Amino acid sequence: MLADISIDNLGVISQASAELSDGLTVLTGETGAGKTMVVTGLRLLTGGRADASRVRAGADKAGVDGHFDLSGIDDATRERLLEQLESAGGAADGEEVTASRTVNASGRSRAHLGGRSVPAATLKEFTAPLLTIHGQNDQLRLLAPEQQLDALDRFDSSIAPLKNDYQRAYQRWRSLAKDLKQRTASRRELAREADQLNFALSEIDEIDPSPGEDVVLVEQIRRLQDVDTLRDAAATALTSIDGPEAMGGYGDDDPASGLIGRAEEALAGSGDERLQALGAELAEITGRLSTITGELGSYLADLDADPDKLDQLLTRQQDLKGLIRKYGADIDAVIAYRDAARKRYASIDTSNEALEELAREVRAAEKEMRTHARALTAARTAAAAQLGEQVTEEIRGLAMPKARLHVNVSPTDPGPQGADQVELQLAPNDATEPRPLASAASGGELSRVMLGLEVILAADTRGATMVFDEVDAGVGGRAAVEIGRRLARLASNNQVLVVTHLPQVAAYADTHLHVAKNVGDTDVTSGVLTLDDEARVEELARMLAGLDDTETGRAHAAELRRHAVAEVRELRGA
Repeated sequence: MLADISIDNLGVISQASAELSDGLTVLTGETGAGKTMVVTGLRLLTGGRADASRVRAGADKAGVDGHFDLSGIDDATRERLLEQLESAGGAADGEEVTASRTVNASGRSRAHLGGRSVPAATLKEFTAPLLTIHGQNDQLRLLAPEQQLDALDRFDSSIAPLKNDYQRAYQRWRSLAKDLKQRTASRRELAREADQLNFALSEIDEIDPSPGEDVVLVEQIRRLQDVDTLRDAAATALTSIDGPEAMGGYGDDDPASGLIGRAEEALAGSGDERLQALGAELAEITGRLSTITGELGSYLADLDADPDKLDQLLTRQQDLKGLIRKYGADIDAVIAYRDAARKRYASIDTSNEALEELAREVRAAEKEMRTHARALTAARTAAAAQLGEQVTEEIRGLAMPKARLHVNVSPTDPGPQGADQVELQLAPNDATEPRPLASAASGGELSRVMLGLEVILAADTRGATMVFDEVDAGVGGRAAVEIGRRLARLASNNQVLVVTHLPQVAAYADTHLHVAKNVGDTDVTSGVLTLDDEARVEELARMLAGLDDTETGRAHAAELRRHAVAEVRELRGA
């Protein structure tokens, strides 16, 4: 339920707040006092469209805040909402979640949920199971076929699993049928693609590159091309360290290793600790030189001056470069392309056998889909009869004593929601053929049908907040009393907020909010007040054709209130 609401600079409301209670709450006030702005604020909390024209003149922005109490809803819904809140980065305060919306005079809006900024769509998704608004525009939406289908599906809980089974089968059938259509229509293109992939795979497999081979070849070719220079460098270094004998030659010059060796012997035999320490360091140098000469010798032995091998490597390098030009930035990318191309080539099958097998799968999937569609249709047809009977009973108590609502389920092409078209039809009596609501119901009758439908659909709902914005327009007298009675019944398990001009409806409320307008010399402001029992009687008397200043009017209002209170107690078993 919605625990409270606070509004700033929205229309004629500069600042107003109200604590909302369980049960039925009515919102009344003179025309233009700002009742519509309260509903506008509630729509903003549900992620509705932000309209800059609603920002109070002279203000930079308008804002609305609300606190939703999750304690009264079912465990599954509460758990799902808390998961949504956590994924959005928000947090609950115990069982309460704060939602807010601001609208700048420039038209930009911002939404917050649980203390975190969120898209308006996230706010809408979160509040959808908590707050439902029924207004005159919502009545018009009831005329849409998809809304009527949704109402029927909401009525019977057994429809949901059948619908889920159908939708899975429908999606599989659609996917297979689309694949068959594409393969049939683009058979030539697929064959051409297969040829191109096959050519590329053959070309790459013929050369058969290995990972990183292009980098390794560069180093190998460089060595072969510079072999003489490299041999001279290594040989010069080796003879300098170990003398010409290291390369099989002769010479009189002392090699570096010999000179360092004699220096080491001289220091080691000096008898001085410091010189001996230096001699030890020379010994380490001698050992390192020995290692270096060994590596130089190995390097010289490995140098390959075979010109035929260089030609082979250069040819191999050209082959790899040819692949790189066509298939990737380097050989590793070429190999990745080959792997992907092999998978794609394996998935392309344009043979007659493959298409025939796919066509068989499509027929089997369609058969399964239609089986689920028939089960869904049967459930909807049975539920339609029950829904029609129950709503008929409701509207006959709303000053439509002979009217009959018929829920017609007719076949249509399979679609995402099934193979059914649902249409709500209204007949003025049992002897008349029902006609679609759009052509058979007046504005007032449409309001009563919607209310009756909502009463039935909400029978198993707990803890939700429902807002009815002047759905009693165009009715009066006994019909108004019956509307008040049904709203009170609907509020037994839910929080119901009603904007109304009818005292017969307002009398049934558990809480009465009044929007009062103050016209000053320079501006107009409105505020929301919670009326006590005495003030309620005065407001009811005002609503009774402006009789608030007469004893007769107040007496009539008090009697209306006493009668309504007694009925509410009886409805709720109090």
